[in-house]
This record gives sequence, structure tokens and C-alpha cells, in this order.
Amino acid sequence: MSRLVGNKAPTFSATAVVNGEFKTVSLDNYNGKWKVLFFYPLDFTFVCPTEIVAYSDAASKFKEMNCELIAVSTDSQFSHLAWTKQARNDGGIGNVAFPLVADFNKTISSDYEVLVENDGVALRGLFIIDDQDVIQHSTINNLSVGRSVEETLRLVSAYQYTAKHGEVCPANWTKGSETMVPETEGSKKWFKKNA
Repeated sequence: MSRLVGNKAPTFSATAVVNGEFKTVSLDNYNGKWKVLFFYPLDFTFVCPTEIVAYSDAASKFKEMNCELIAVSTDSQFSHLAWTKQARNDGGIGNVAFPLVADFNKTISSDYEVLVENDGVALRGLFIIDDQDVIQHSTINNLSVGRSVEETLRLVSAYQYTAKHGEVCPANWTKGSETMVPETEGSKKWFKKNA
């Protein structure tokens, strides 16, 4: 497995369901924006809808941060569309606030190194991609455990802060918390105040 963090995000162009319609989605559609690209195993399953609904409900918080959400699975666009047509209380996800990208040929999942080849599904990979299309963060969960929207928001905020200010964010940093100047004296100053 190669290291994706710190490198340009693999580009892609694929069909997605966007507001009930089929559209071509590419990273180029989001030039100058931060992106959270997240993979999930399959439509019509169990943990996946909890994640998609949670991220969709928080989409406006990401937009306020100039950050767009993009979800990808190895299902077809037809499966995605059918899933959005089914109510949440009936196993569906309803309309979601971001594209559901179809990776039916599994190219995107493979490029992002989350494909479980024998099963033809993607692990729960999440990638924070900055406004220059460089991957700043990645996490990969196995199939059985969903991700935290609040942690994703915290990480986007932290990476945006460091990109803008050149400082670093210590453990458990949240917006408004004290940061650290990345040098010996800056570290000492932070520890004197926070240790």
C-alpha cells in the first residue's frame, strides 16, 4: 500500500446521483474547495445509511467551511437512485445533500486503496482533500464501524487552520483552542500554558 497523504488526490470522473438526477462528477468540479471524499461498502445495508444520513444532515456545516462532501460506493448509479427514493424509516436514505458516486468498475476505490477485491466493495475510507487537491488526511475503517461526523468537521477545521496560519494543532484541538508554533520555543510556550 502506498502513502496517499501528502500527495495529489487521484482524479476521477464518474456518474453520480445528484438531487435525484444522473450527473458526471469529477474532482475538477470542486476546484478551490476543500473536499471530504468518503467511501462506503454498499447501498441498502446497515451502517452505511447511518453515515450518509449523518453527513447529509451536517452538509451545511461543511459548506460554511468551503468544503464539499462526496460519497462513493461500488454500486451502480441506478442502485444509488433507488436508495434515495426510499424513505429513511424504510431502509432508504431519502434525498442527500451531496453526490453519490457510482464506482461500478471499482477504479476509484482501487485508486484510493480501499477496495476489498474479493468482495468487490470498498472499506470505509475517508479522505480530506485541501483546496489544492492534496490529501491532508485519510482514515480507513473496516466494514463494521461507522465514522464520526463531528470528528470529520474537527479535522477539516484543524487542517484549514494550519494551512492558513502555519501553526500546528495539538491533540484534541478544537476550533478556538490554542495552537502551537512549530518550533522548540513555541512548543515550550504551549506546554507552559497547557501542561
